Amino acid sequence: MIRVLLVDDERLVCAHLRTILGTAGDIEVVGEAYDGAEAVEAVVRLRPDLVLMDLRMPGVDGLTAIERIAGLPDPPRLVVLTTFDHDEYVLRALRAGAAGFLVKSTAPETLVDLVRAAARGGTVLSPVAAQRLVGVAGDHQRVRERIGRLTEREAEVLAGLADGDSNLRIARRLNLSEATVKGYVSRLLVKLGCENRTQAGLLAQQAEPWPGGTIRG
Repeated sequence: MIRVLLVDDERLVCAHLRTILGTAGDIEVVGEAYDGAEAVEAVVRLRPDLVLMDLRMPGVDGLTAIERIAGLPDPPRLVVLTTFDHDEYVLRALRAGAAGFLVKSTAPETLVDLVRAAARGGTVLSPVAAQRLVGVAGDHQRVRERIGRLTEREAEVLAGLADGDSNLRIARRLNLSEATVKGYVSRLLVKLGCENRTQAGLLAQQAEPWPGGTIRG
């Protein structure tokens, strides 16, 4: 079962989400929180696998709550679910530790599938959020040129980011230490001009086939 915590200051929104997720036999809503401070406490108490987090809430807002939860030992997956999809919110949420950014207009059946994907370790983004994130880093041709300047090993690590892999999974695939992979990620983010690993992975997907051919798969 995928244990989900709902965080939104609108109780009707939580009730609606509970109904949607309740249609899935493999998802269990284990609790609700109505501001960021309650969310942090609920994560510690309930140990959910995934948190659906609104951004604008009274008291402690969603972005602050994401930062606090991401800093906990063995934190759950964090996915933003909001009506605000401006560039600054997308970037700040992913930088704070979110694994996804969705809008509340997401279709119910799609939301269920995306919750499953996020719980498995994937990055989930609404189409609008993905477009905004990719657009920040520049056009297709410039991205391909930047990728072409990566070393072979950096390109292999980037391929893992494009697949949504964690540092640990990339390390195992390439027979490297997790710390070494983390170093490669940091360097390729600088070379690509990306804010975070999610943005880099999306850019890699958008730019395929890469200069010299793709190495994915």
